[in-house]
Amino acid sequence: MNKEAAMNAKANVQLKKTNQSSIQPRHMDFEFDAAIPRYWFDNDQFKTLLLTALSSTFPEGERFFVRSVRHYQKQVRSPRLQEEVKGFIGQEAHHGKEHDAFNDFMESKGVPTRTVDAFVNRGMRFMAKHLSPERQLAKTCALEHFTAMLAELILENPDFLKGMDERMLPLWLWHAVEESEHKAVAFDVYQEQVGSYLVRTSEMAFTTLEFISFTAFHYYQLRKGMGDSTDWRSVAQGFNWLLGKPGWLRRLGKSYLAYYKRDFHPGKKDSTLLRRNALKKLAKLLNEPSLAA
Repeated sequence: MNKEAAMNAKANVQLKKTNQSSIQPRHMDFEFDAAIPRYWFDNDQFKTLLLTALSSTFPEGERFFVRSVRHYQKQVRSPRLQEEVKGFIGQEAHHGKEHDAFNDFMESKGVPTRTVDAFVNRGMRFMAKHLSPERQLAKTCALEHFTAMLAELILENPDFLKGMDERMLPLWLWHAVEESEHKAVAFDVYQEQVGSYLVRTSEMAFTTLEFISFTAFHYYQLRKGMGDSTDWRSVAQGFNWLLGKPGWLRRLGKSYLAYYKRDFHPGKKDSTLLRRNALKKLAKLLNEPSLAA
């Protein structure tokens, strides 16, 4: 690890138990060094803008997730799930806060993240108005499955983040750990309060089309609003990175299709060890031993 990079990976970490479950929010308060380059992921335009496009959707998306689960919170019958919902809400609230800070940092680098944020805000308001609470929760479950798959891809395959500026690694590791931790909460609320297989799977099919098309569109929004030209070689290599070799997205096919099984449950995949190892790495990056405790 580059010593200077490690010293500049900063967060004001606060750990405080907020509920009676294993899902606890970690207050990170990341600080992003102004010296971090615009293309912080392997000095690559495509990779950097793809992850920035995702990050630009997170604050409003996380708030949508919280609202969809909170709608059913008082009706949840399981005491265990009640506590996990509190943890889920706490973690998602902090994800929105930290990605707001990251997005502001990228805006300062000339990447128009606020354009995407405003677009997503309008989309979330449209869905809140036109989708039933059941459909909103089903959409949350679908998107939580996407984020859990991507999170655990990161945790299982350190090479996915190869070349990333080490001052950026803590943000993505922390987010991945917590997405994996609470991956079953919205699903469990849905199963207890709604339970429709048809609504769950049809919403996943529709959300898949949305996720792919809007991620591409948000990448385009960021790219269009910047001053420099498109690096087409980076784009070509990026598609190979995702779909060819190593083909990170292609590797998610089995996990994605599992969602359509009637007996699917996110908790069938035990990722405890993955998270524990990632927290050890995060603790070392930030010089915060309490994170690995």
